[in-house]
Amino acid sequence: MPVKAGKHFTIPIFIPGLACPFQCVFCNQKEISGHLKIPEPDEITGLIERYLHTIDNKKSAVEIGFFGGNFTGVSVSEQEKLLKIANVYIDKGLVSSIRISTRPDYISPEILRFLKSYNVGTIELGAQSLDDDVLRLSGRGHKALDVVKASEMITSPGFSLGLQMMTGLPGDTLEKSIYTARKIISLGADNTRIYPALVIKNTKLEEMYLSGKYKPLNLDEAVLWSKELFKIFEEGRVNIIRAGLHPSEGLLSGESLVAGPFHVSFRELVLSELWKETFAQLGEASEGSITIHVPEKEYNYAVGYNGENKKLLRKNYRDVRFIKDSSLTGRQFRAYFN
Repeated sequence: MPVKAGKHFTIPIFIPGLACPFQCVFCNQKEISGHLKIPEPDEITGLIERYLHTIDNKKSAVEIGFFGGNFTGVSVSEQEKLLKIANVYIDKGLVSSIRISTRPDYISPEILRFLKSYNVGTIELGAQSLDDDVLRLSGRGHKALDVVKASEMITSPGFSLGLQMMTGLPGDTLEKSIYTARKIISLGADNTRIYPALVIKNTKLEEMYLSGKYKPLNLDEAVLWSKELFKIFEEGRVNIIRAGLHPSEGLLSGESLVAGPFHVSFRELVLSELWKETFAQLGEASEGSITIHVPEKEYNYAVGYNGENKKLLRKNYRDVRFIKDSSLTGRQFRAYFN
């Protein structure tokens, strides 16, 4: 089915990583797998129906996404059961495509032919890093070459490729993260997610952190690293679907989080920092007032998280005003001085 123009919506179905054969140092999946199971068909159908009631699918591209685990690692019969449920809504014209997430070492031509037959359009791989030392120290169980090979197999028959990355893993540096971002672009990914590594309870990373063998990025570092990655991905026209881990109940309450740069508005912090850098073009300070026209969609980021950019500009200008301007895009702005 052709993808409609307009807004894009993904209906998320979370499949626990029961099939993952490795224990990455940052993951506590083995602990939670005893309490979670693949949702029943009626649960999935009910969730899809609830989402569809809130979406105007005539003006939007809607996809169903199977997230949270190693989708192609579960049995083919289980995959087929899940995909058949999603295809009911494709056949009805209510959904355009299906998205799945999996590991780079669980991709093969046979798997891809199977996924293609069930209208899977996008495959996301948890690459995390494209530096072999970082992958080894993180217990990923695969090498960068596995990501390269899987990406080539995915893009060749026309799937949309997503490559997720994590920053601040053991052995990681800003230079290595920048290398990973550039490699993601060169491998043909058209979407990505940026997750700063967090220390979660009952993980190997918690042991490393408590013993002093691992130090996570602080929030300022994570924001500045991500700011550089945003610029690279934007230049490479790779859509950044998400920045920062989803604020689950455990993270919000602090029950699961031991340490690391978690913030409920992480993406906003990054975009605010990008606008702060953009406003450096304004040059020398003035005692007059300034009115800045910015794109409507970027207004909150331009003003800054908690108004930080506006506060900063007030150190140089007597009065600072921001105006939404529908004629501007990206991080374009027009400044008028009085």
